Amino acid sequence: MADVAAASGYVKHASPPRWRMLTASLRQRPDFVIIGAQRGGTTSLYRYLTEHPQIGAALRKEVHFLDHNYDRGPSWYLAHFPLRGRVPIVGEASPYYLFHPDVPRRARAIIPRAKFIAVLRNPVDRAYSHYQMKVRRNIETLSFEEAIAREDERLAGVADRSSPAWRHFSYLHRGMYEEQLQRWMSVFPRDQVVIIKSEEFYAEPERILHETLAVLGLEPWTPPALKVYNLAEYSDMDGATRQRLLDYYAPHNRRLYDLLGRDLGWEDE
Repeated sequence: MADVAAASGYVKHASPPRWRMLTASLRQRPDFVIIGAQRGGTTSLYRYLTEHPQIGAALRKEVHFLDHNYDRGPSWYLAHFPLRGRVPIVGEASPYYLFHPDVPRRARAIIPRAKFIAVLRNPVDRAYSHYQMKVRRNIETLSFEEAIAREDERLAGVADRSSPAWRHFSYLHRGMYEEQLQRWMSVFPRDQVVIIKSEEFYAEPERILHETLAVLGLEPWTPPALKVYNLAEYSDMDGATRQRLLDYYAPHNRRLYDLLGRDLGWEDE
């Protein structure tokens, strides 16, 4: 596991200011949480939503309470949100929530009435974007083909999903959306889990934003600019590798389509 040891470990967030901790019981629990997927457009959607005059943002976009900071307790979490009555709706976005197996149960205990928004990107493109991000951050040194070939080896025997191995090198596993959503839908009613196709969001951001606002009980609204956040440029994936991954994900995607009752059409993209 030399690769994991070389990677930077997770640094827990600093605690909110003391005055926020002391007023945690007076703060609003999140009404919505964007749960993932990483590299799917979660930052853009969160920025659009929290620019809305009736939506309040968390102290930081990615609170990571329900995955990496759960041991800090509910008061630590609530200290990240506005005081009750300041704004009608508040939310956060931690894209690892979709993937971490303990999060749905924890969310049920802390925020049982929230809406949980999953932005799903073609898993082939998501894996490659994830890989490119780790390369830019000097965490990944292997080629993409080597990294996905060694993924199971890197993750073998690592049970903790908050570990560096799972956070950094789970390129293929993160795209197995059906099993991740099954965990959420076994804990929450289907109408609390909102599914957005990433490619549709990027193609028609205003329409998807308005649909999301409707789910939250708000009227249509558009920010002054629909800027794409965290956009990165990198070379195209090798064609043979892409086809191999399309074949790899085909059965996983079919199970996802059956679960959602909707064909997302990723085999044709």
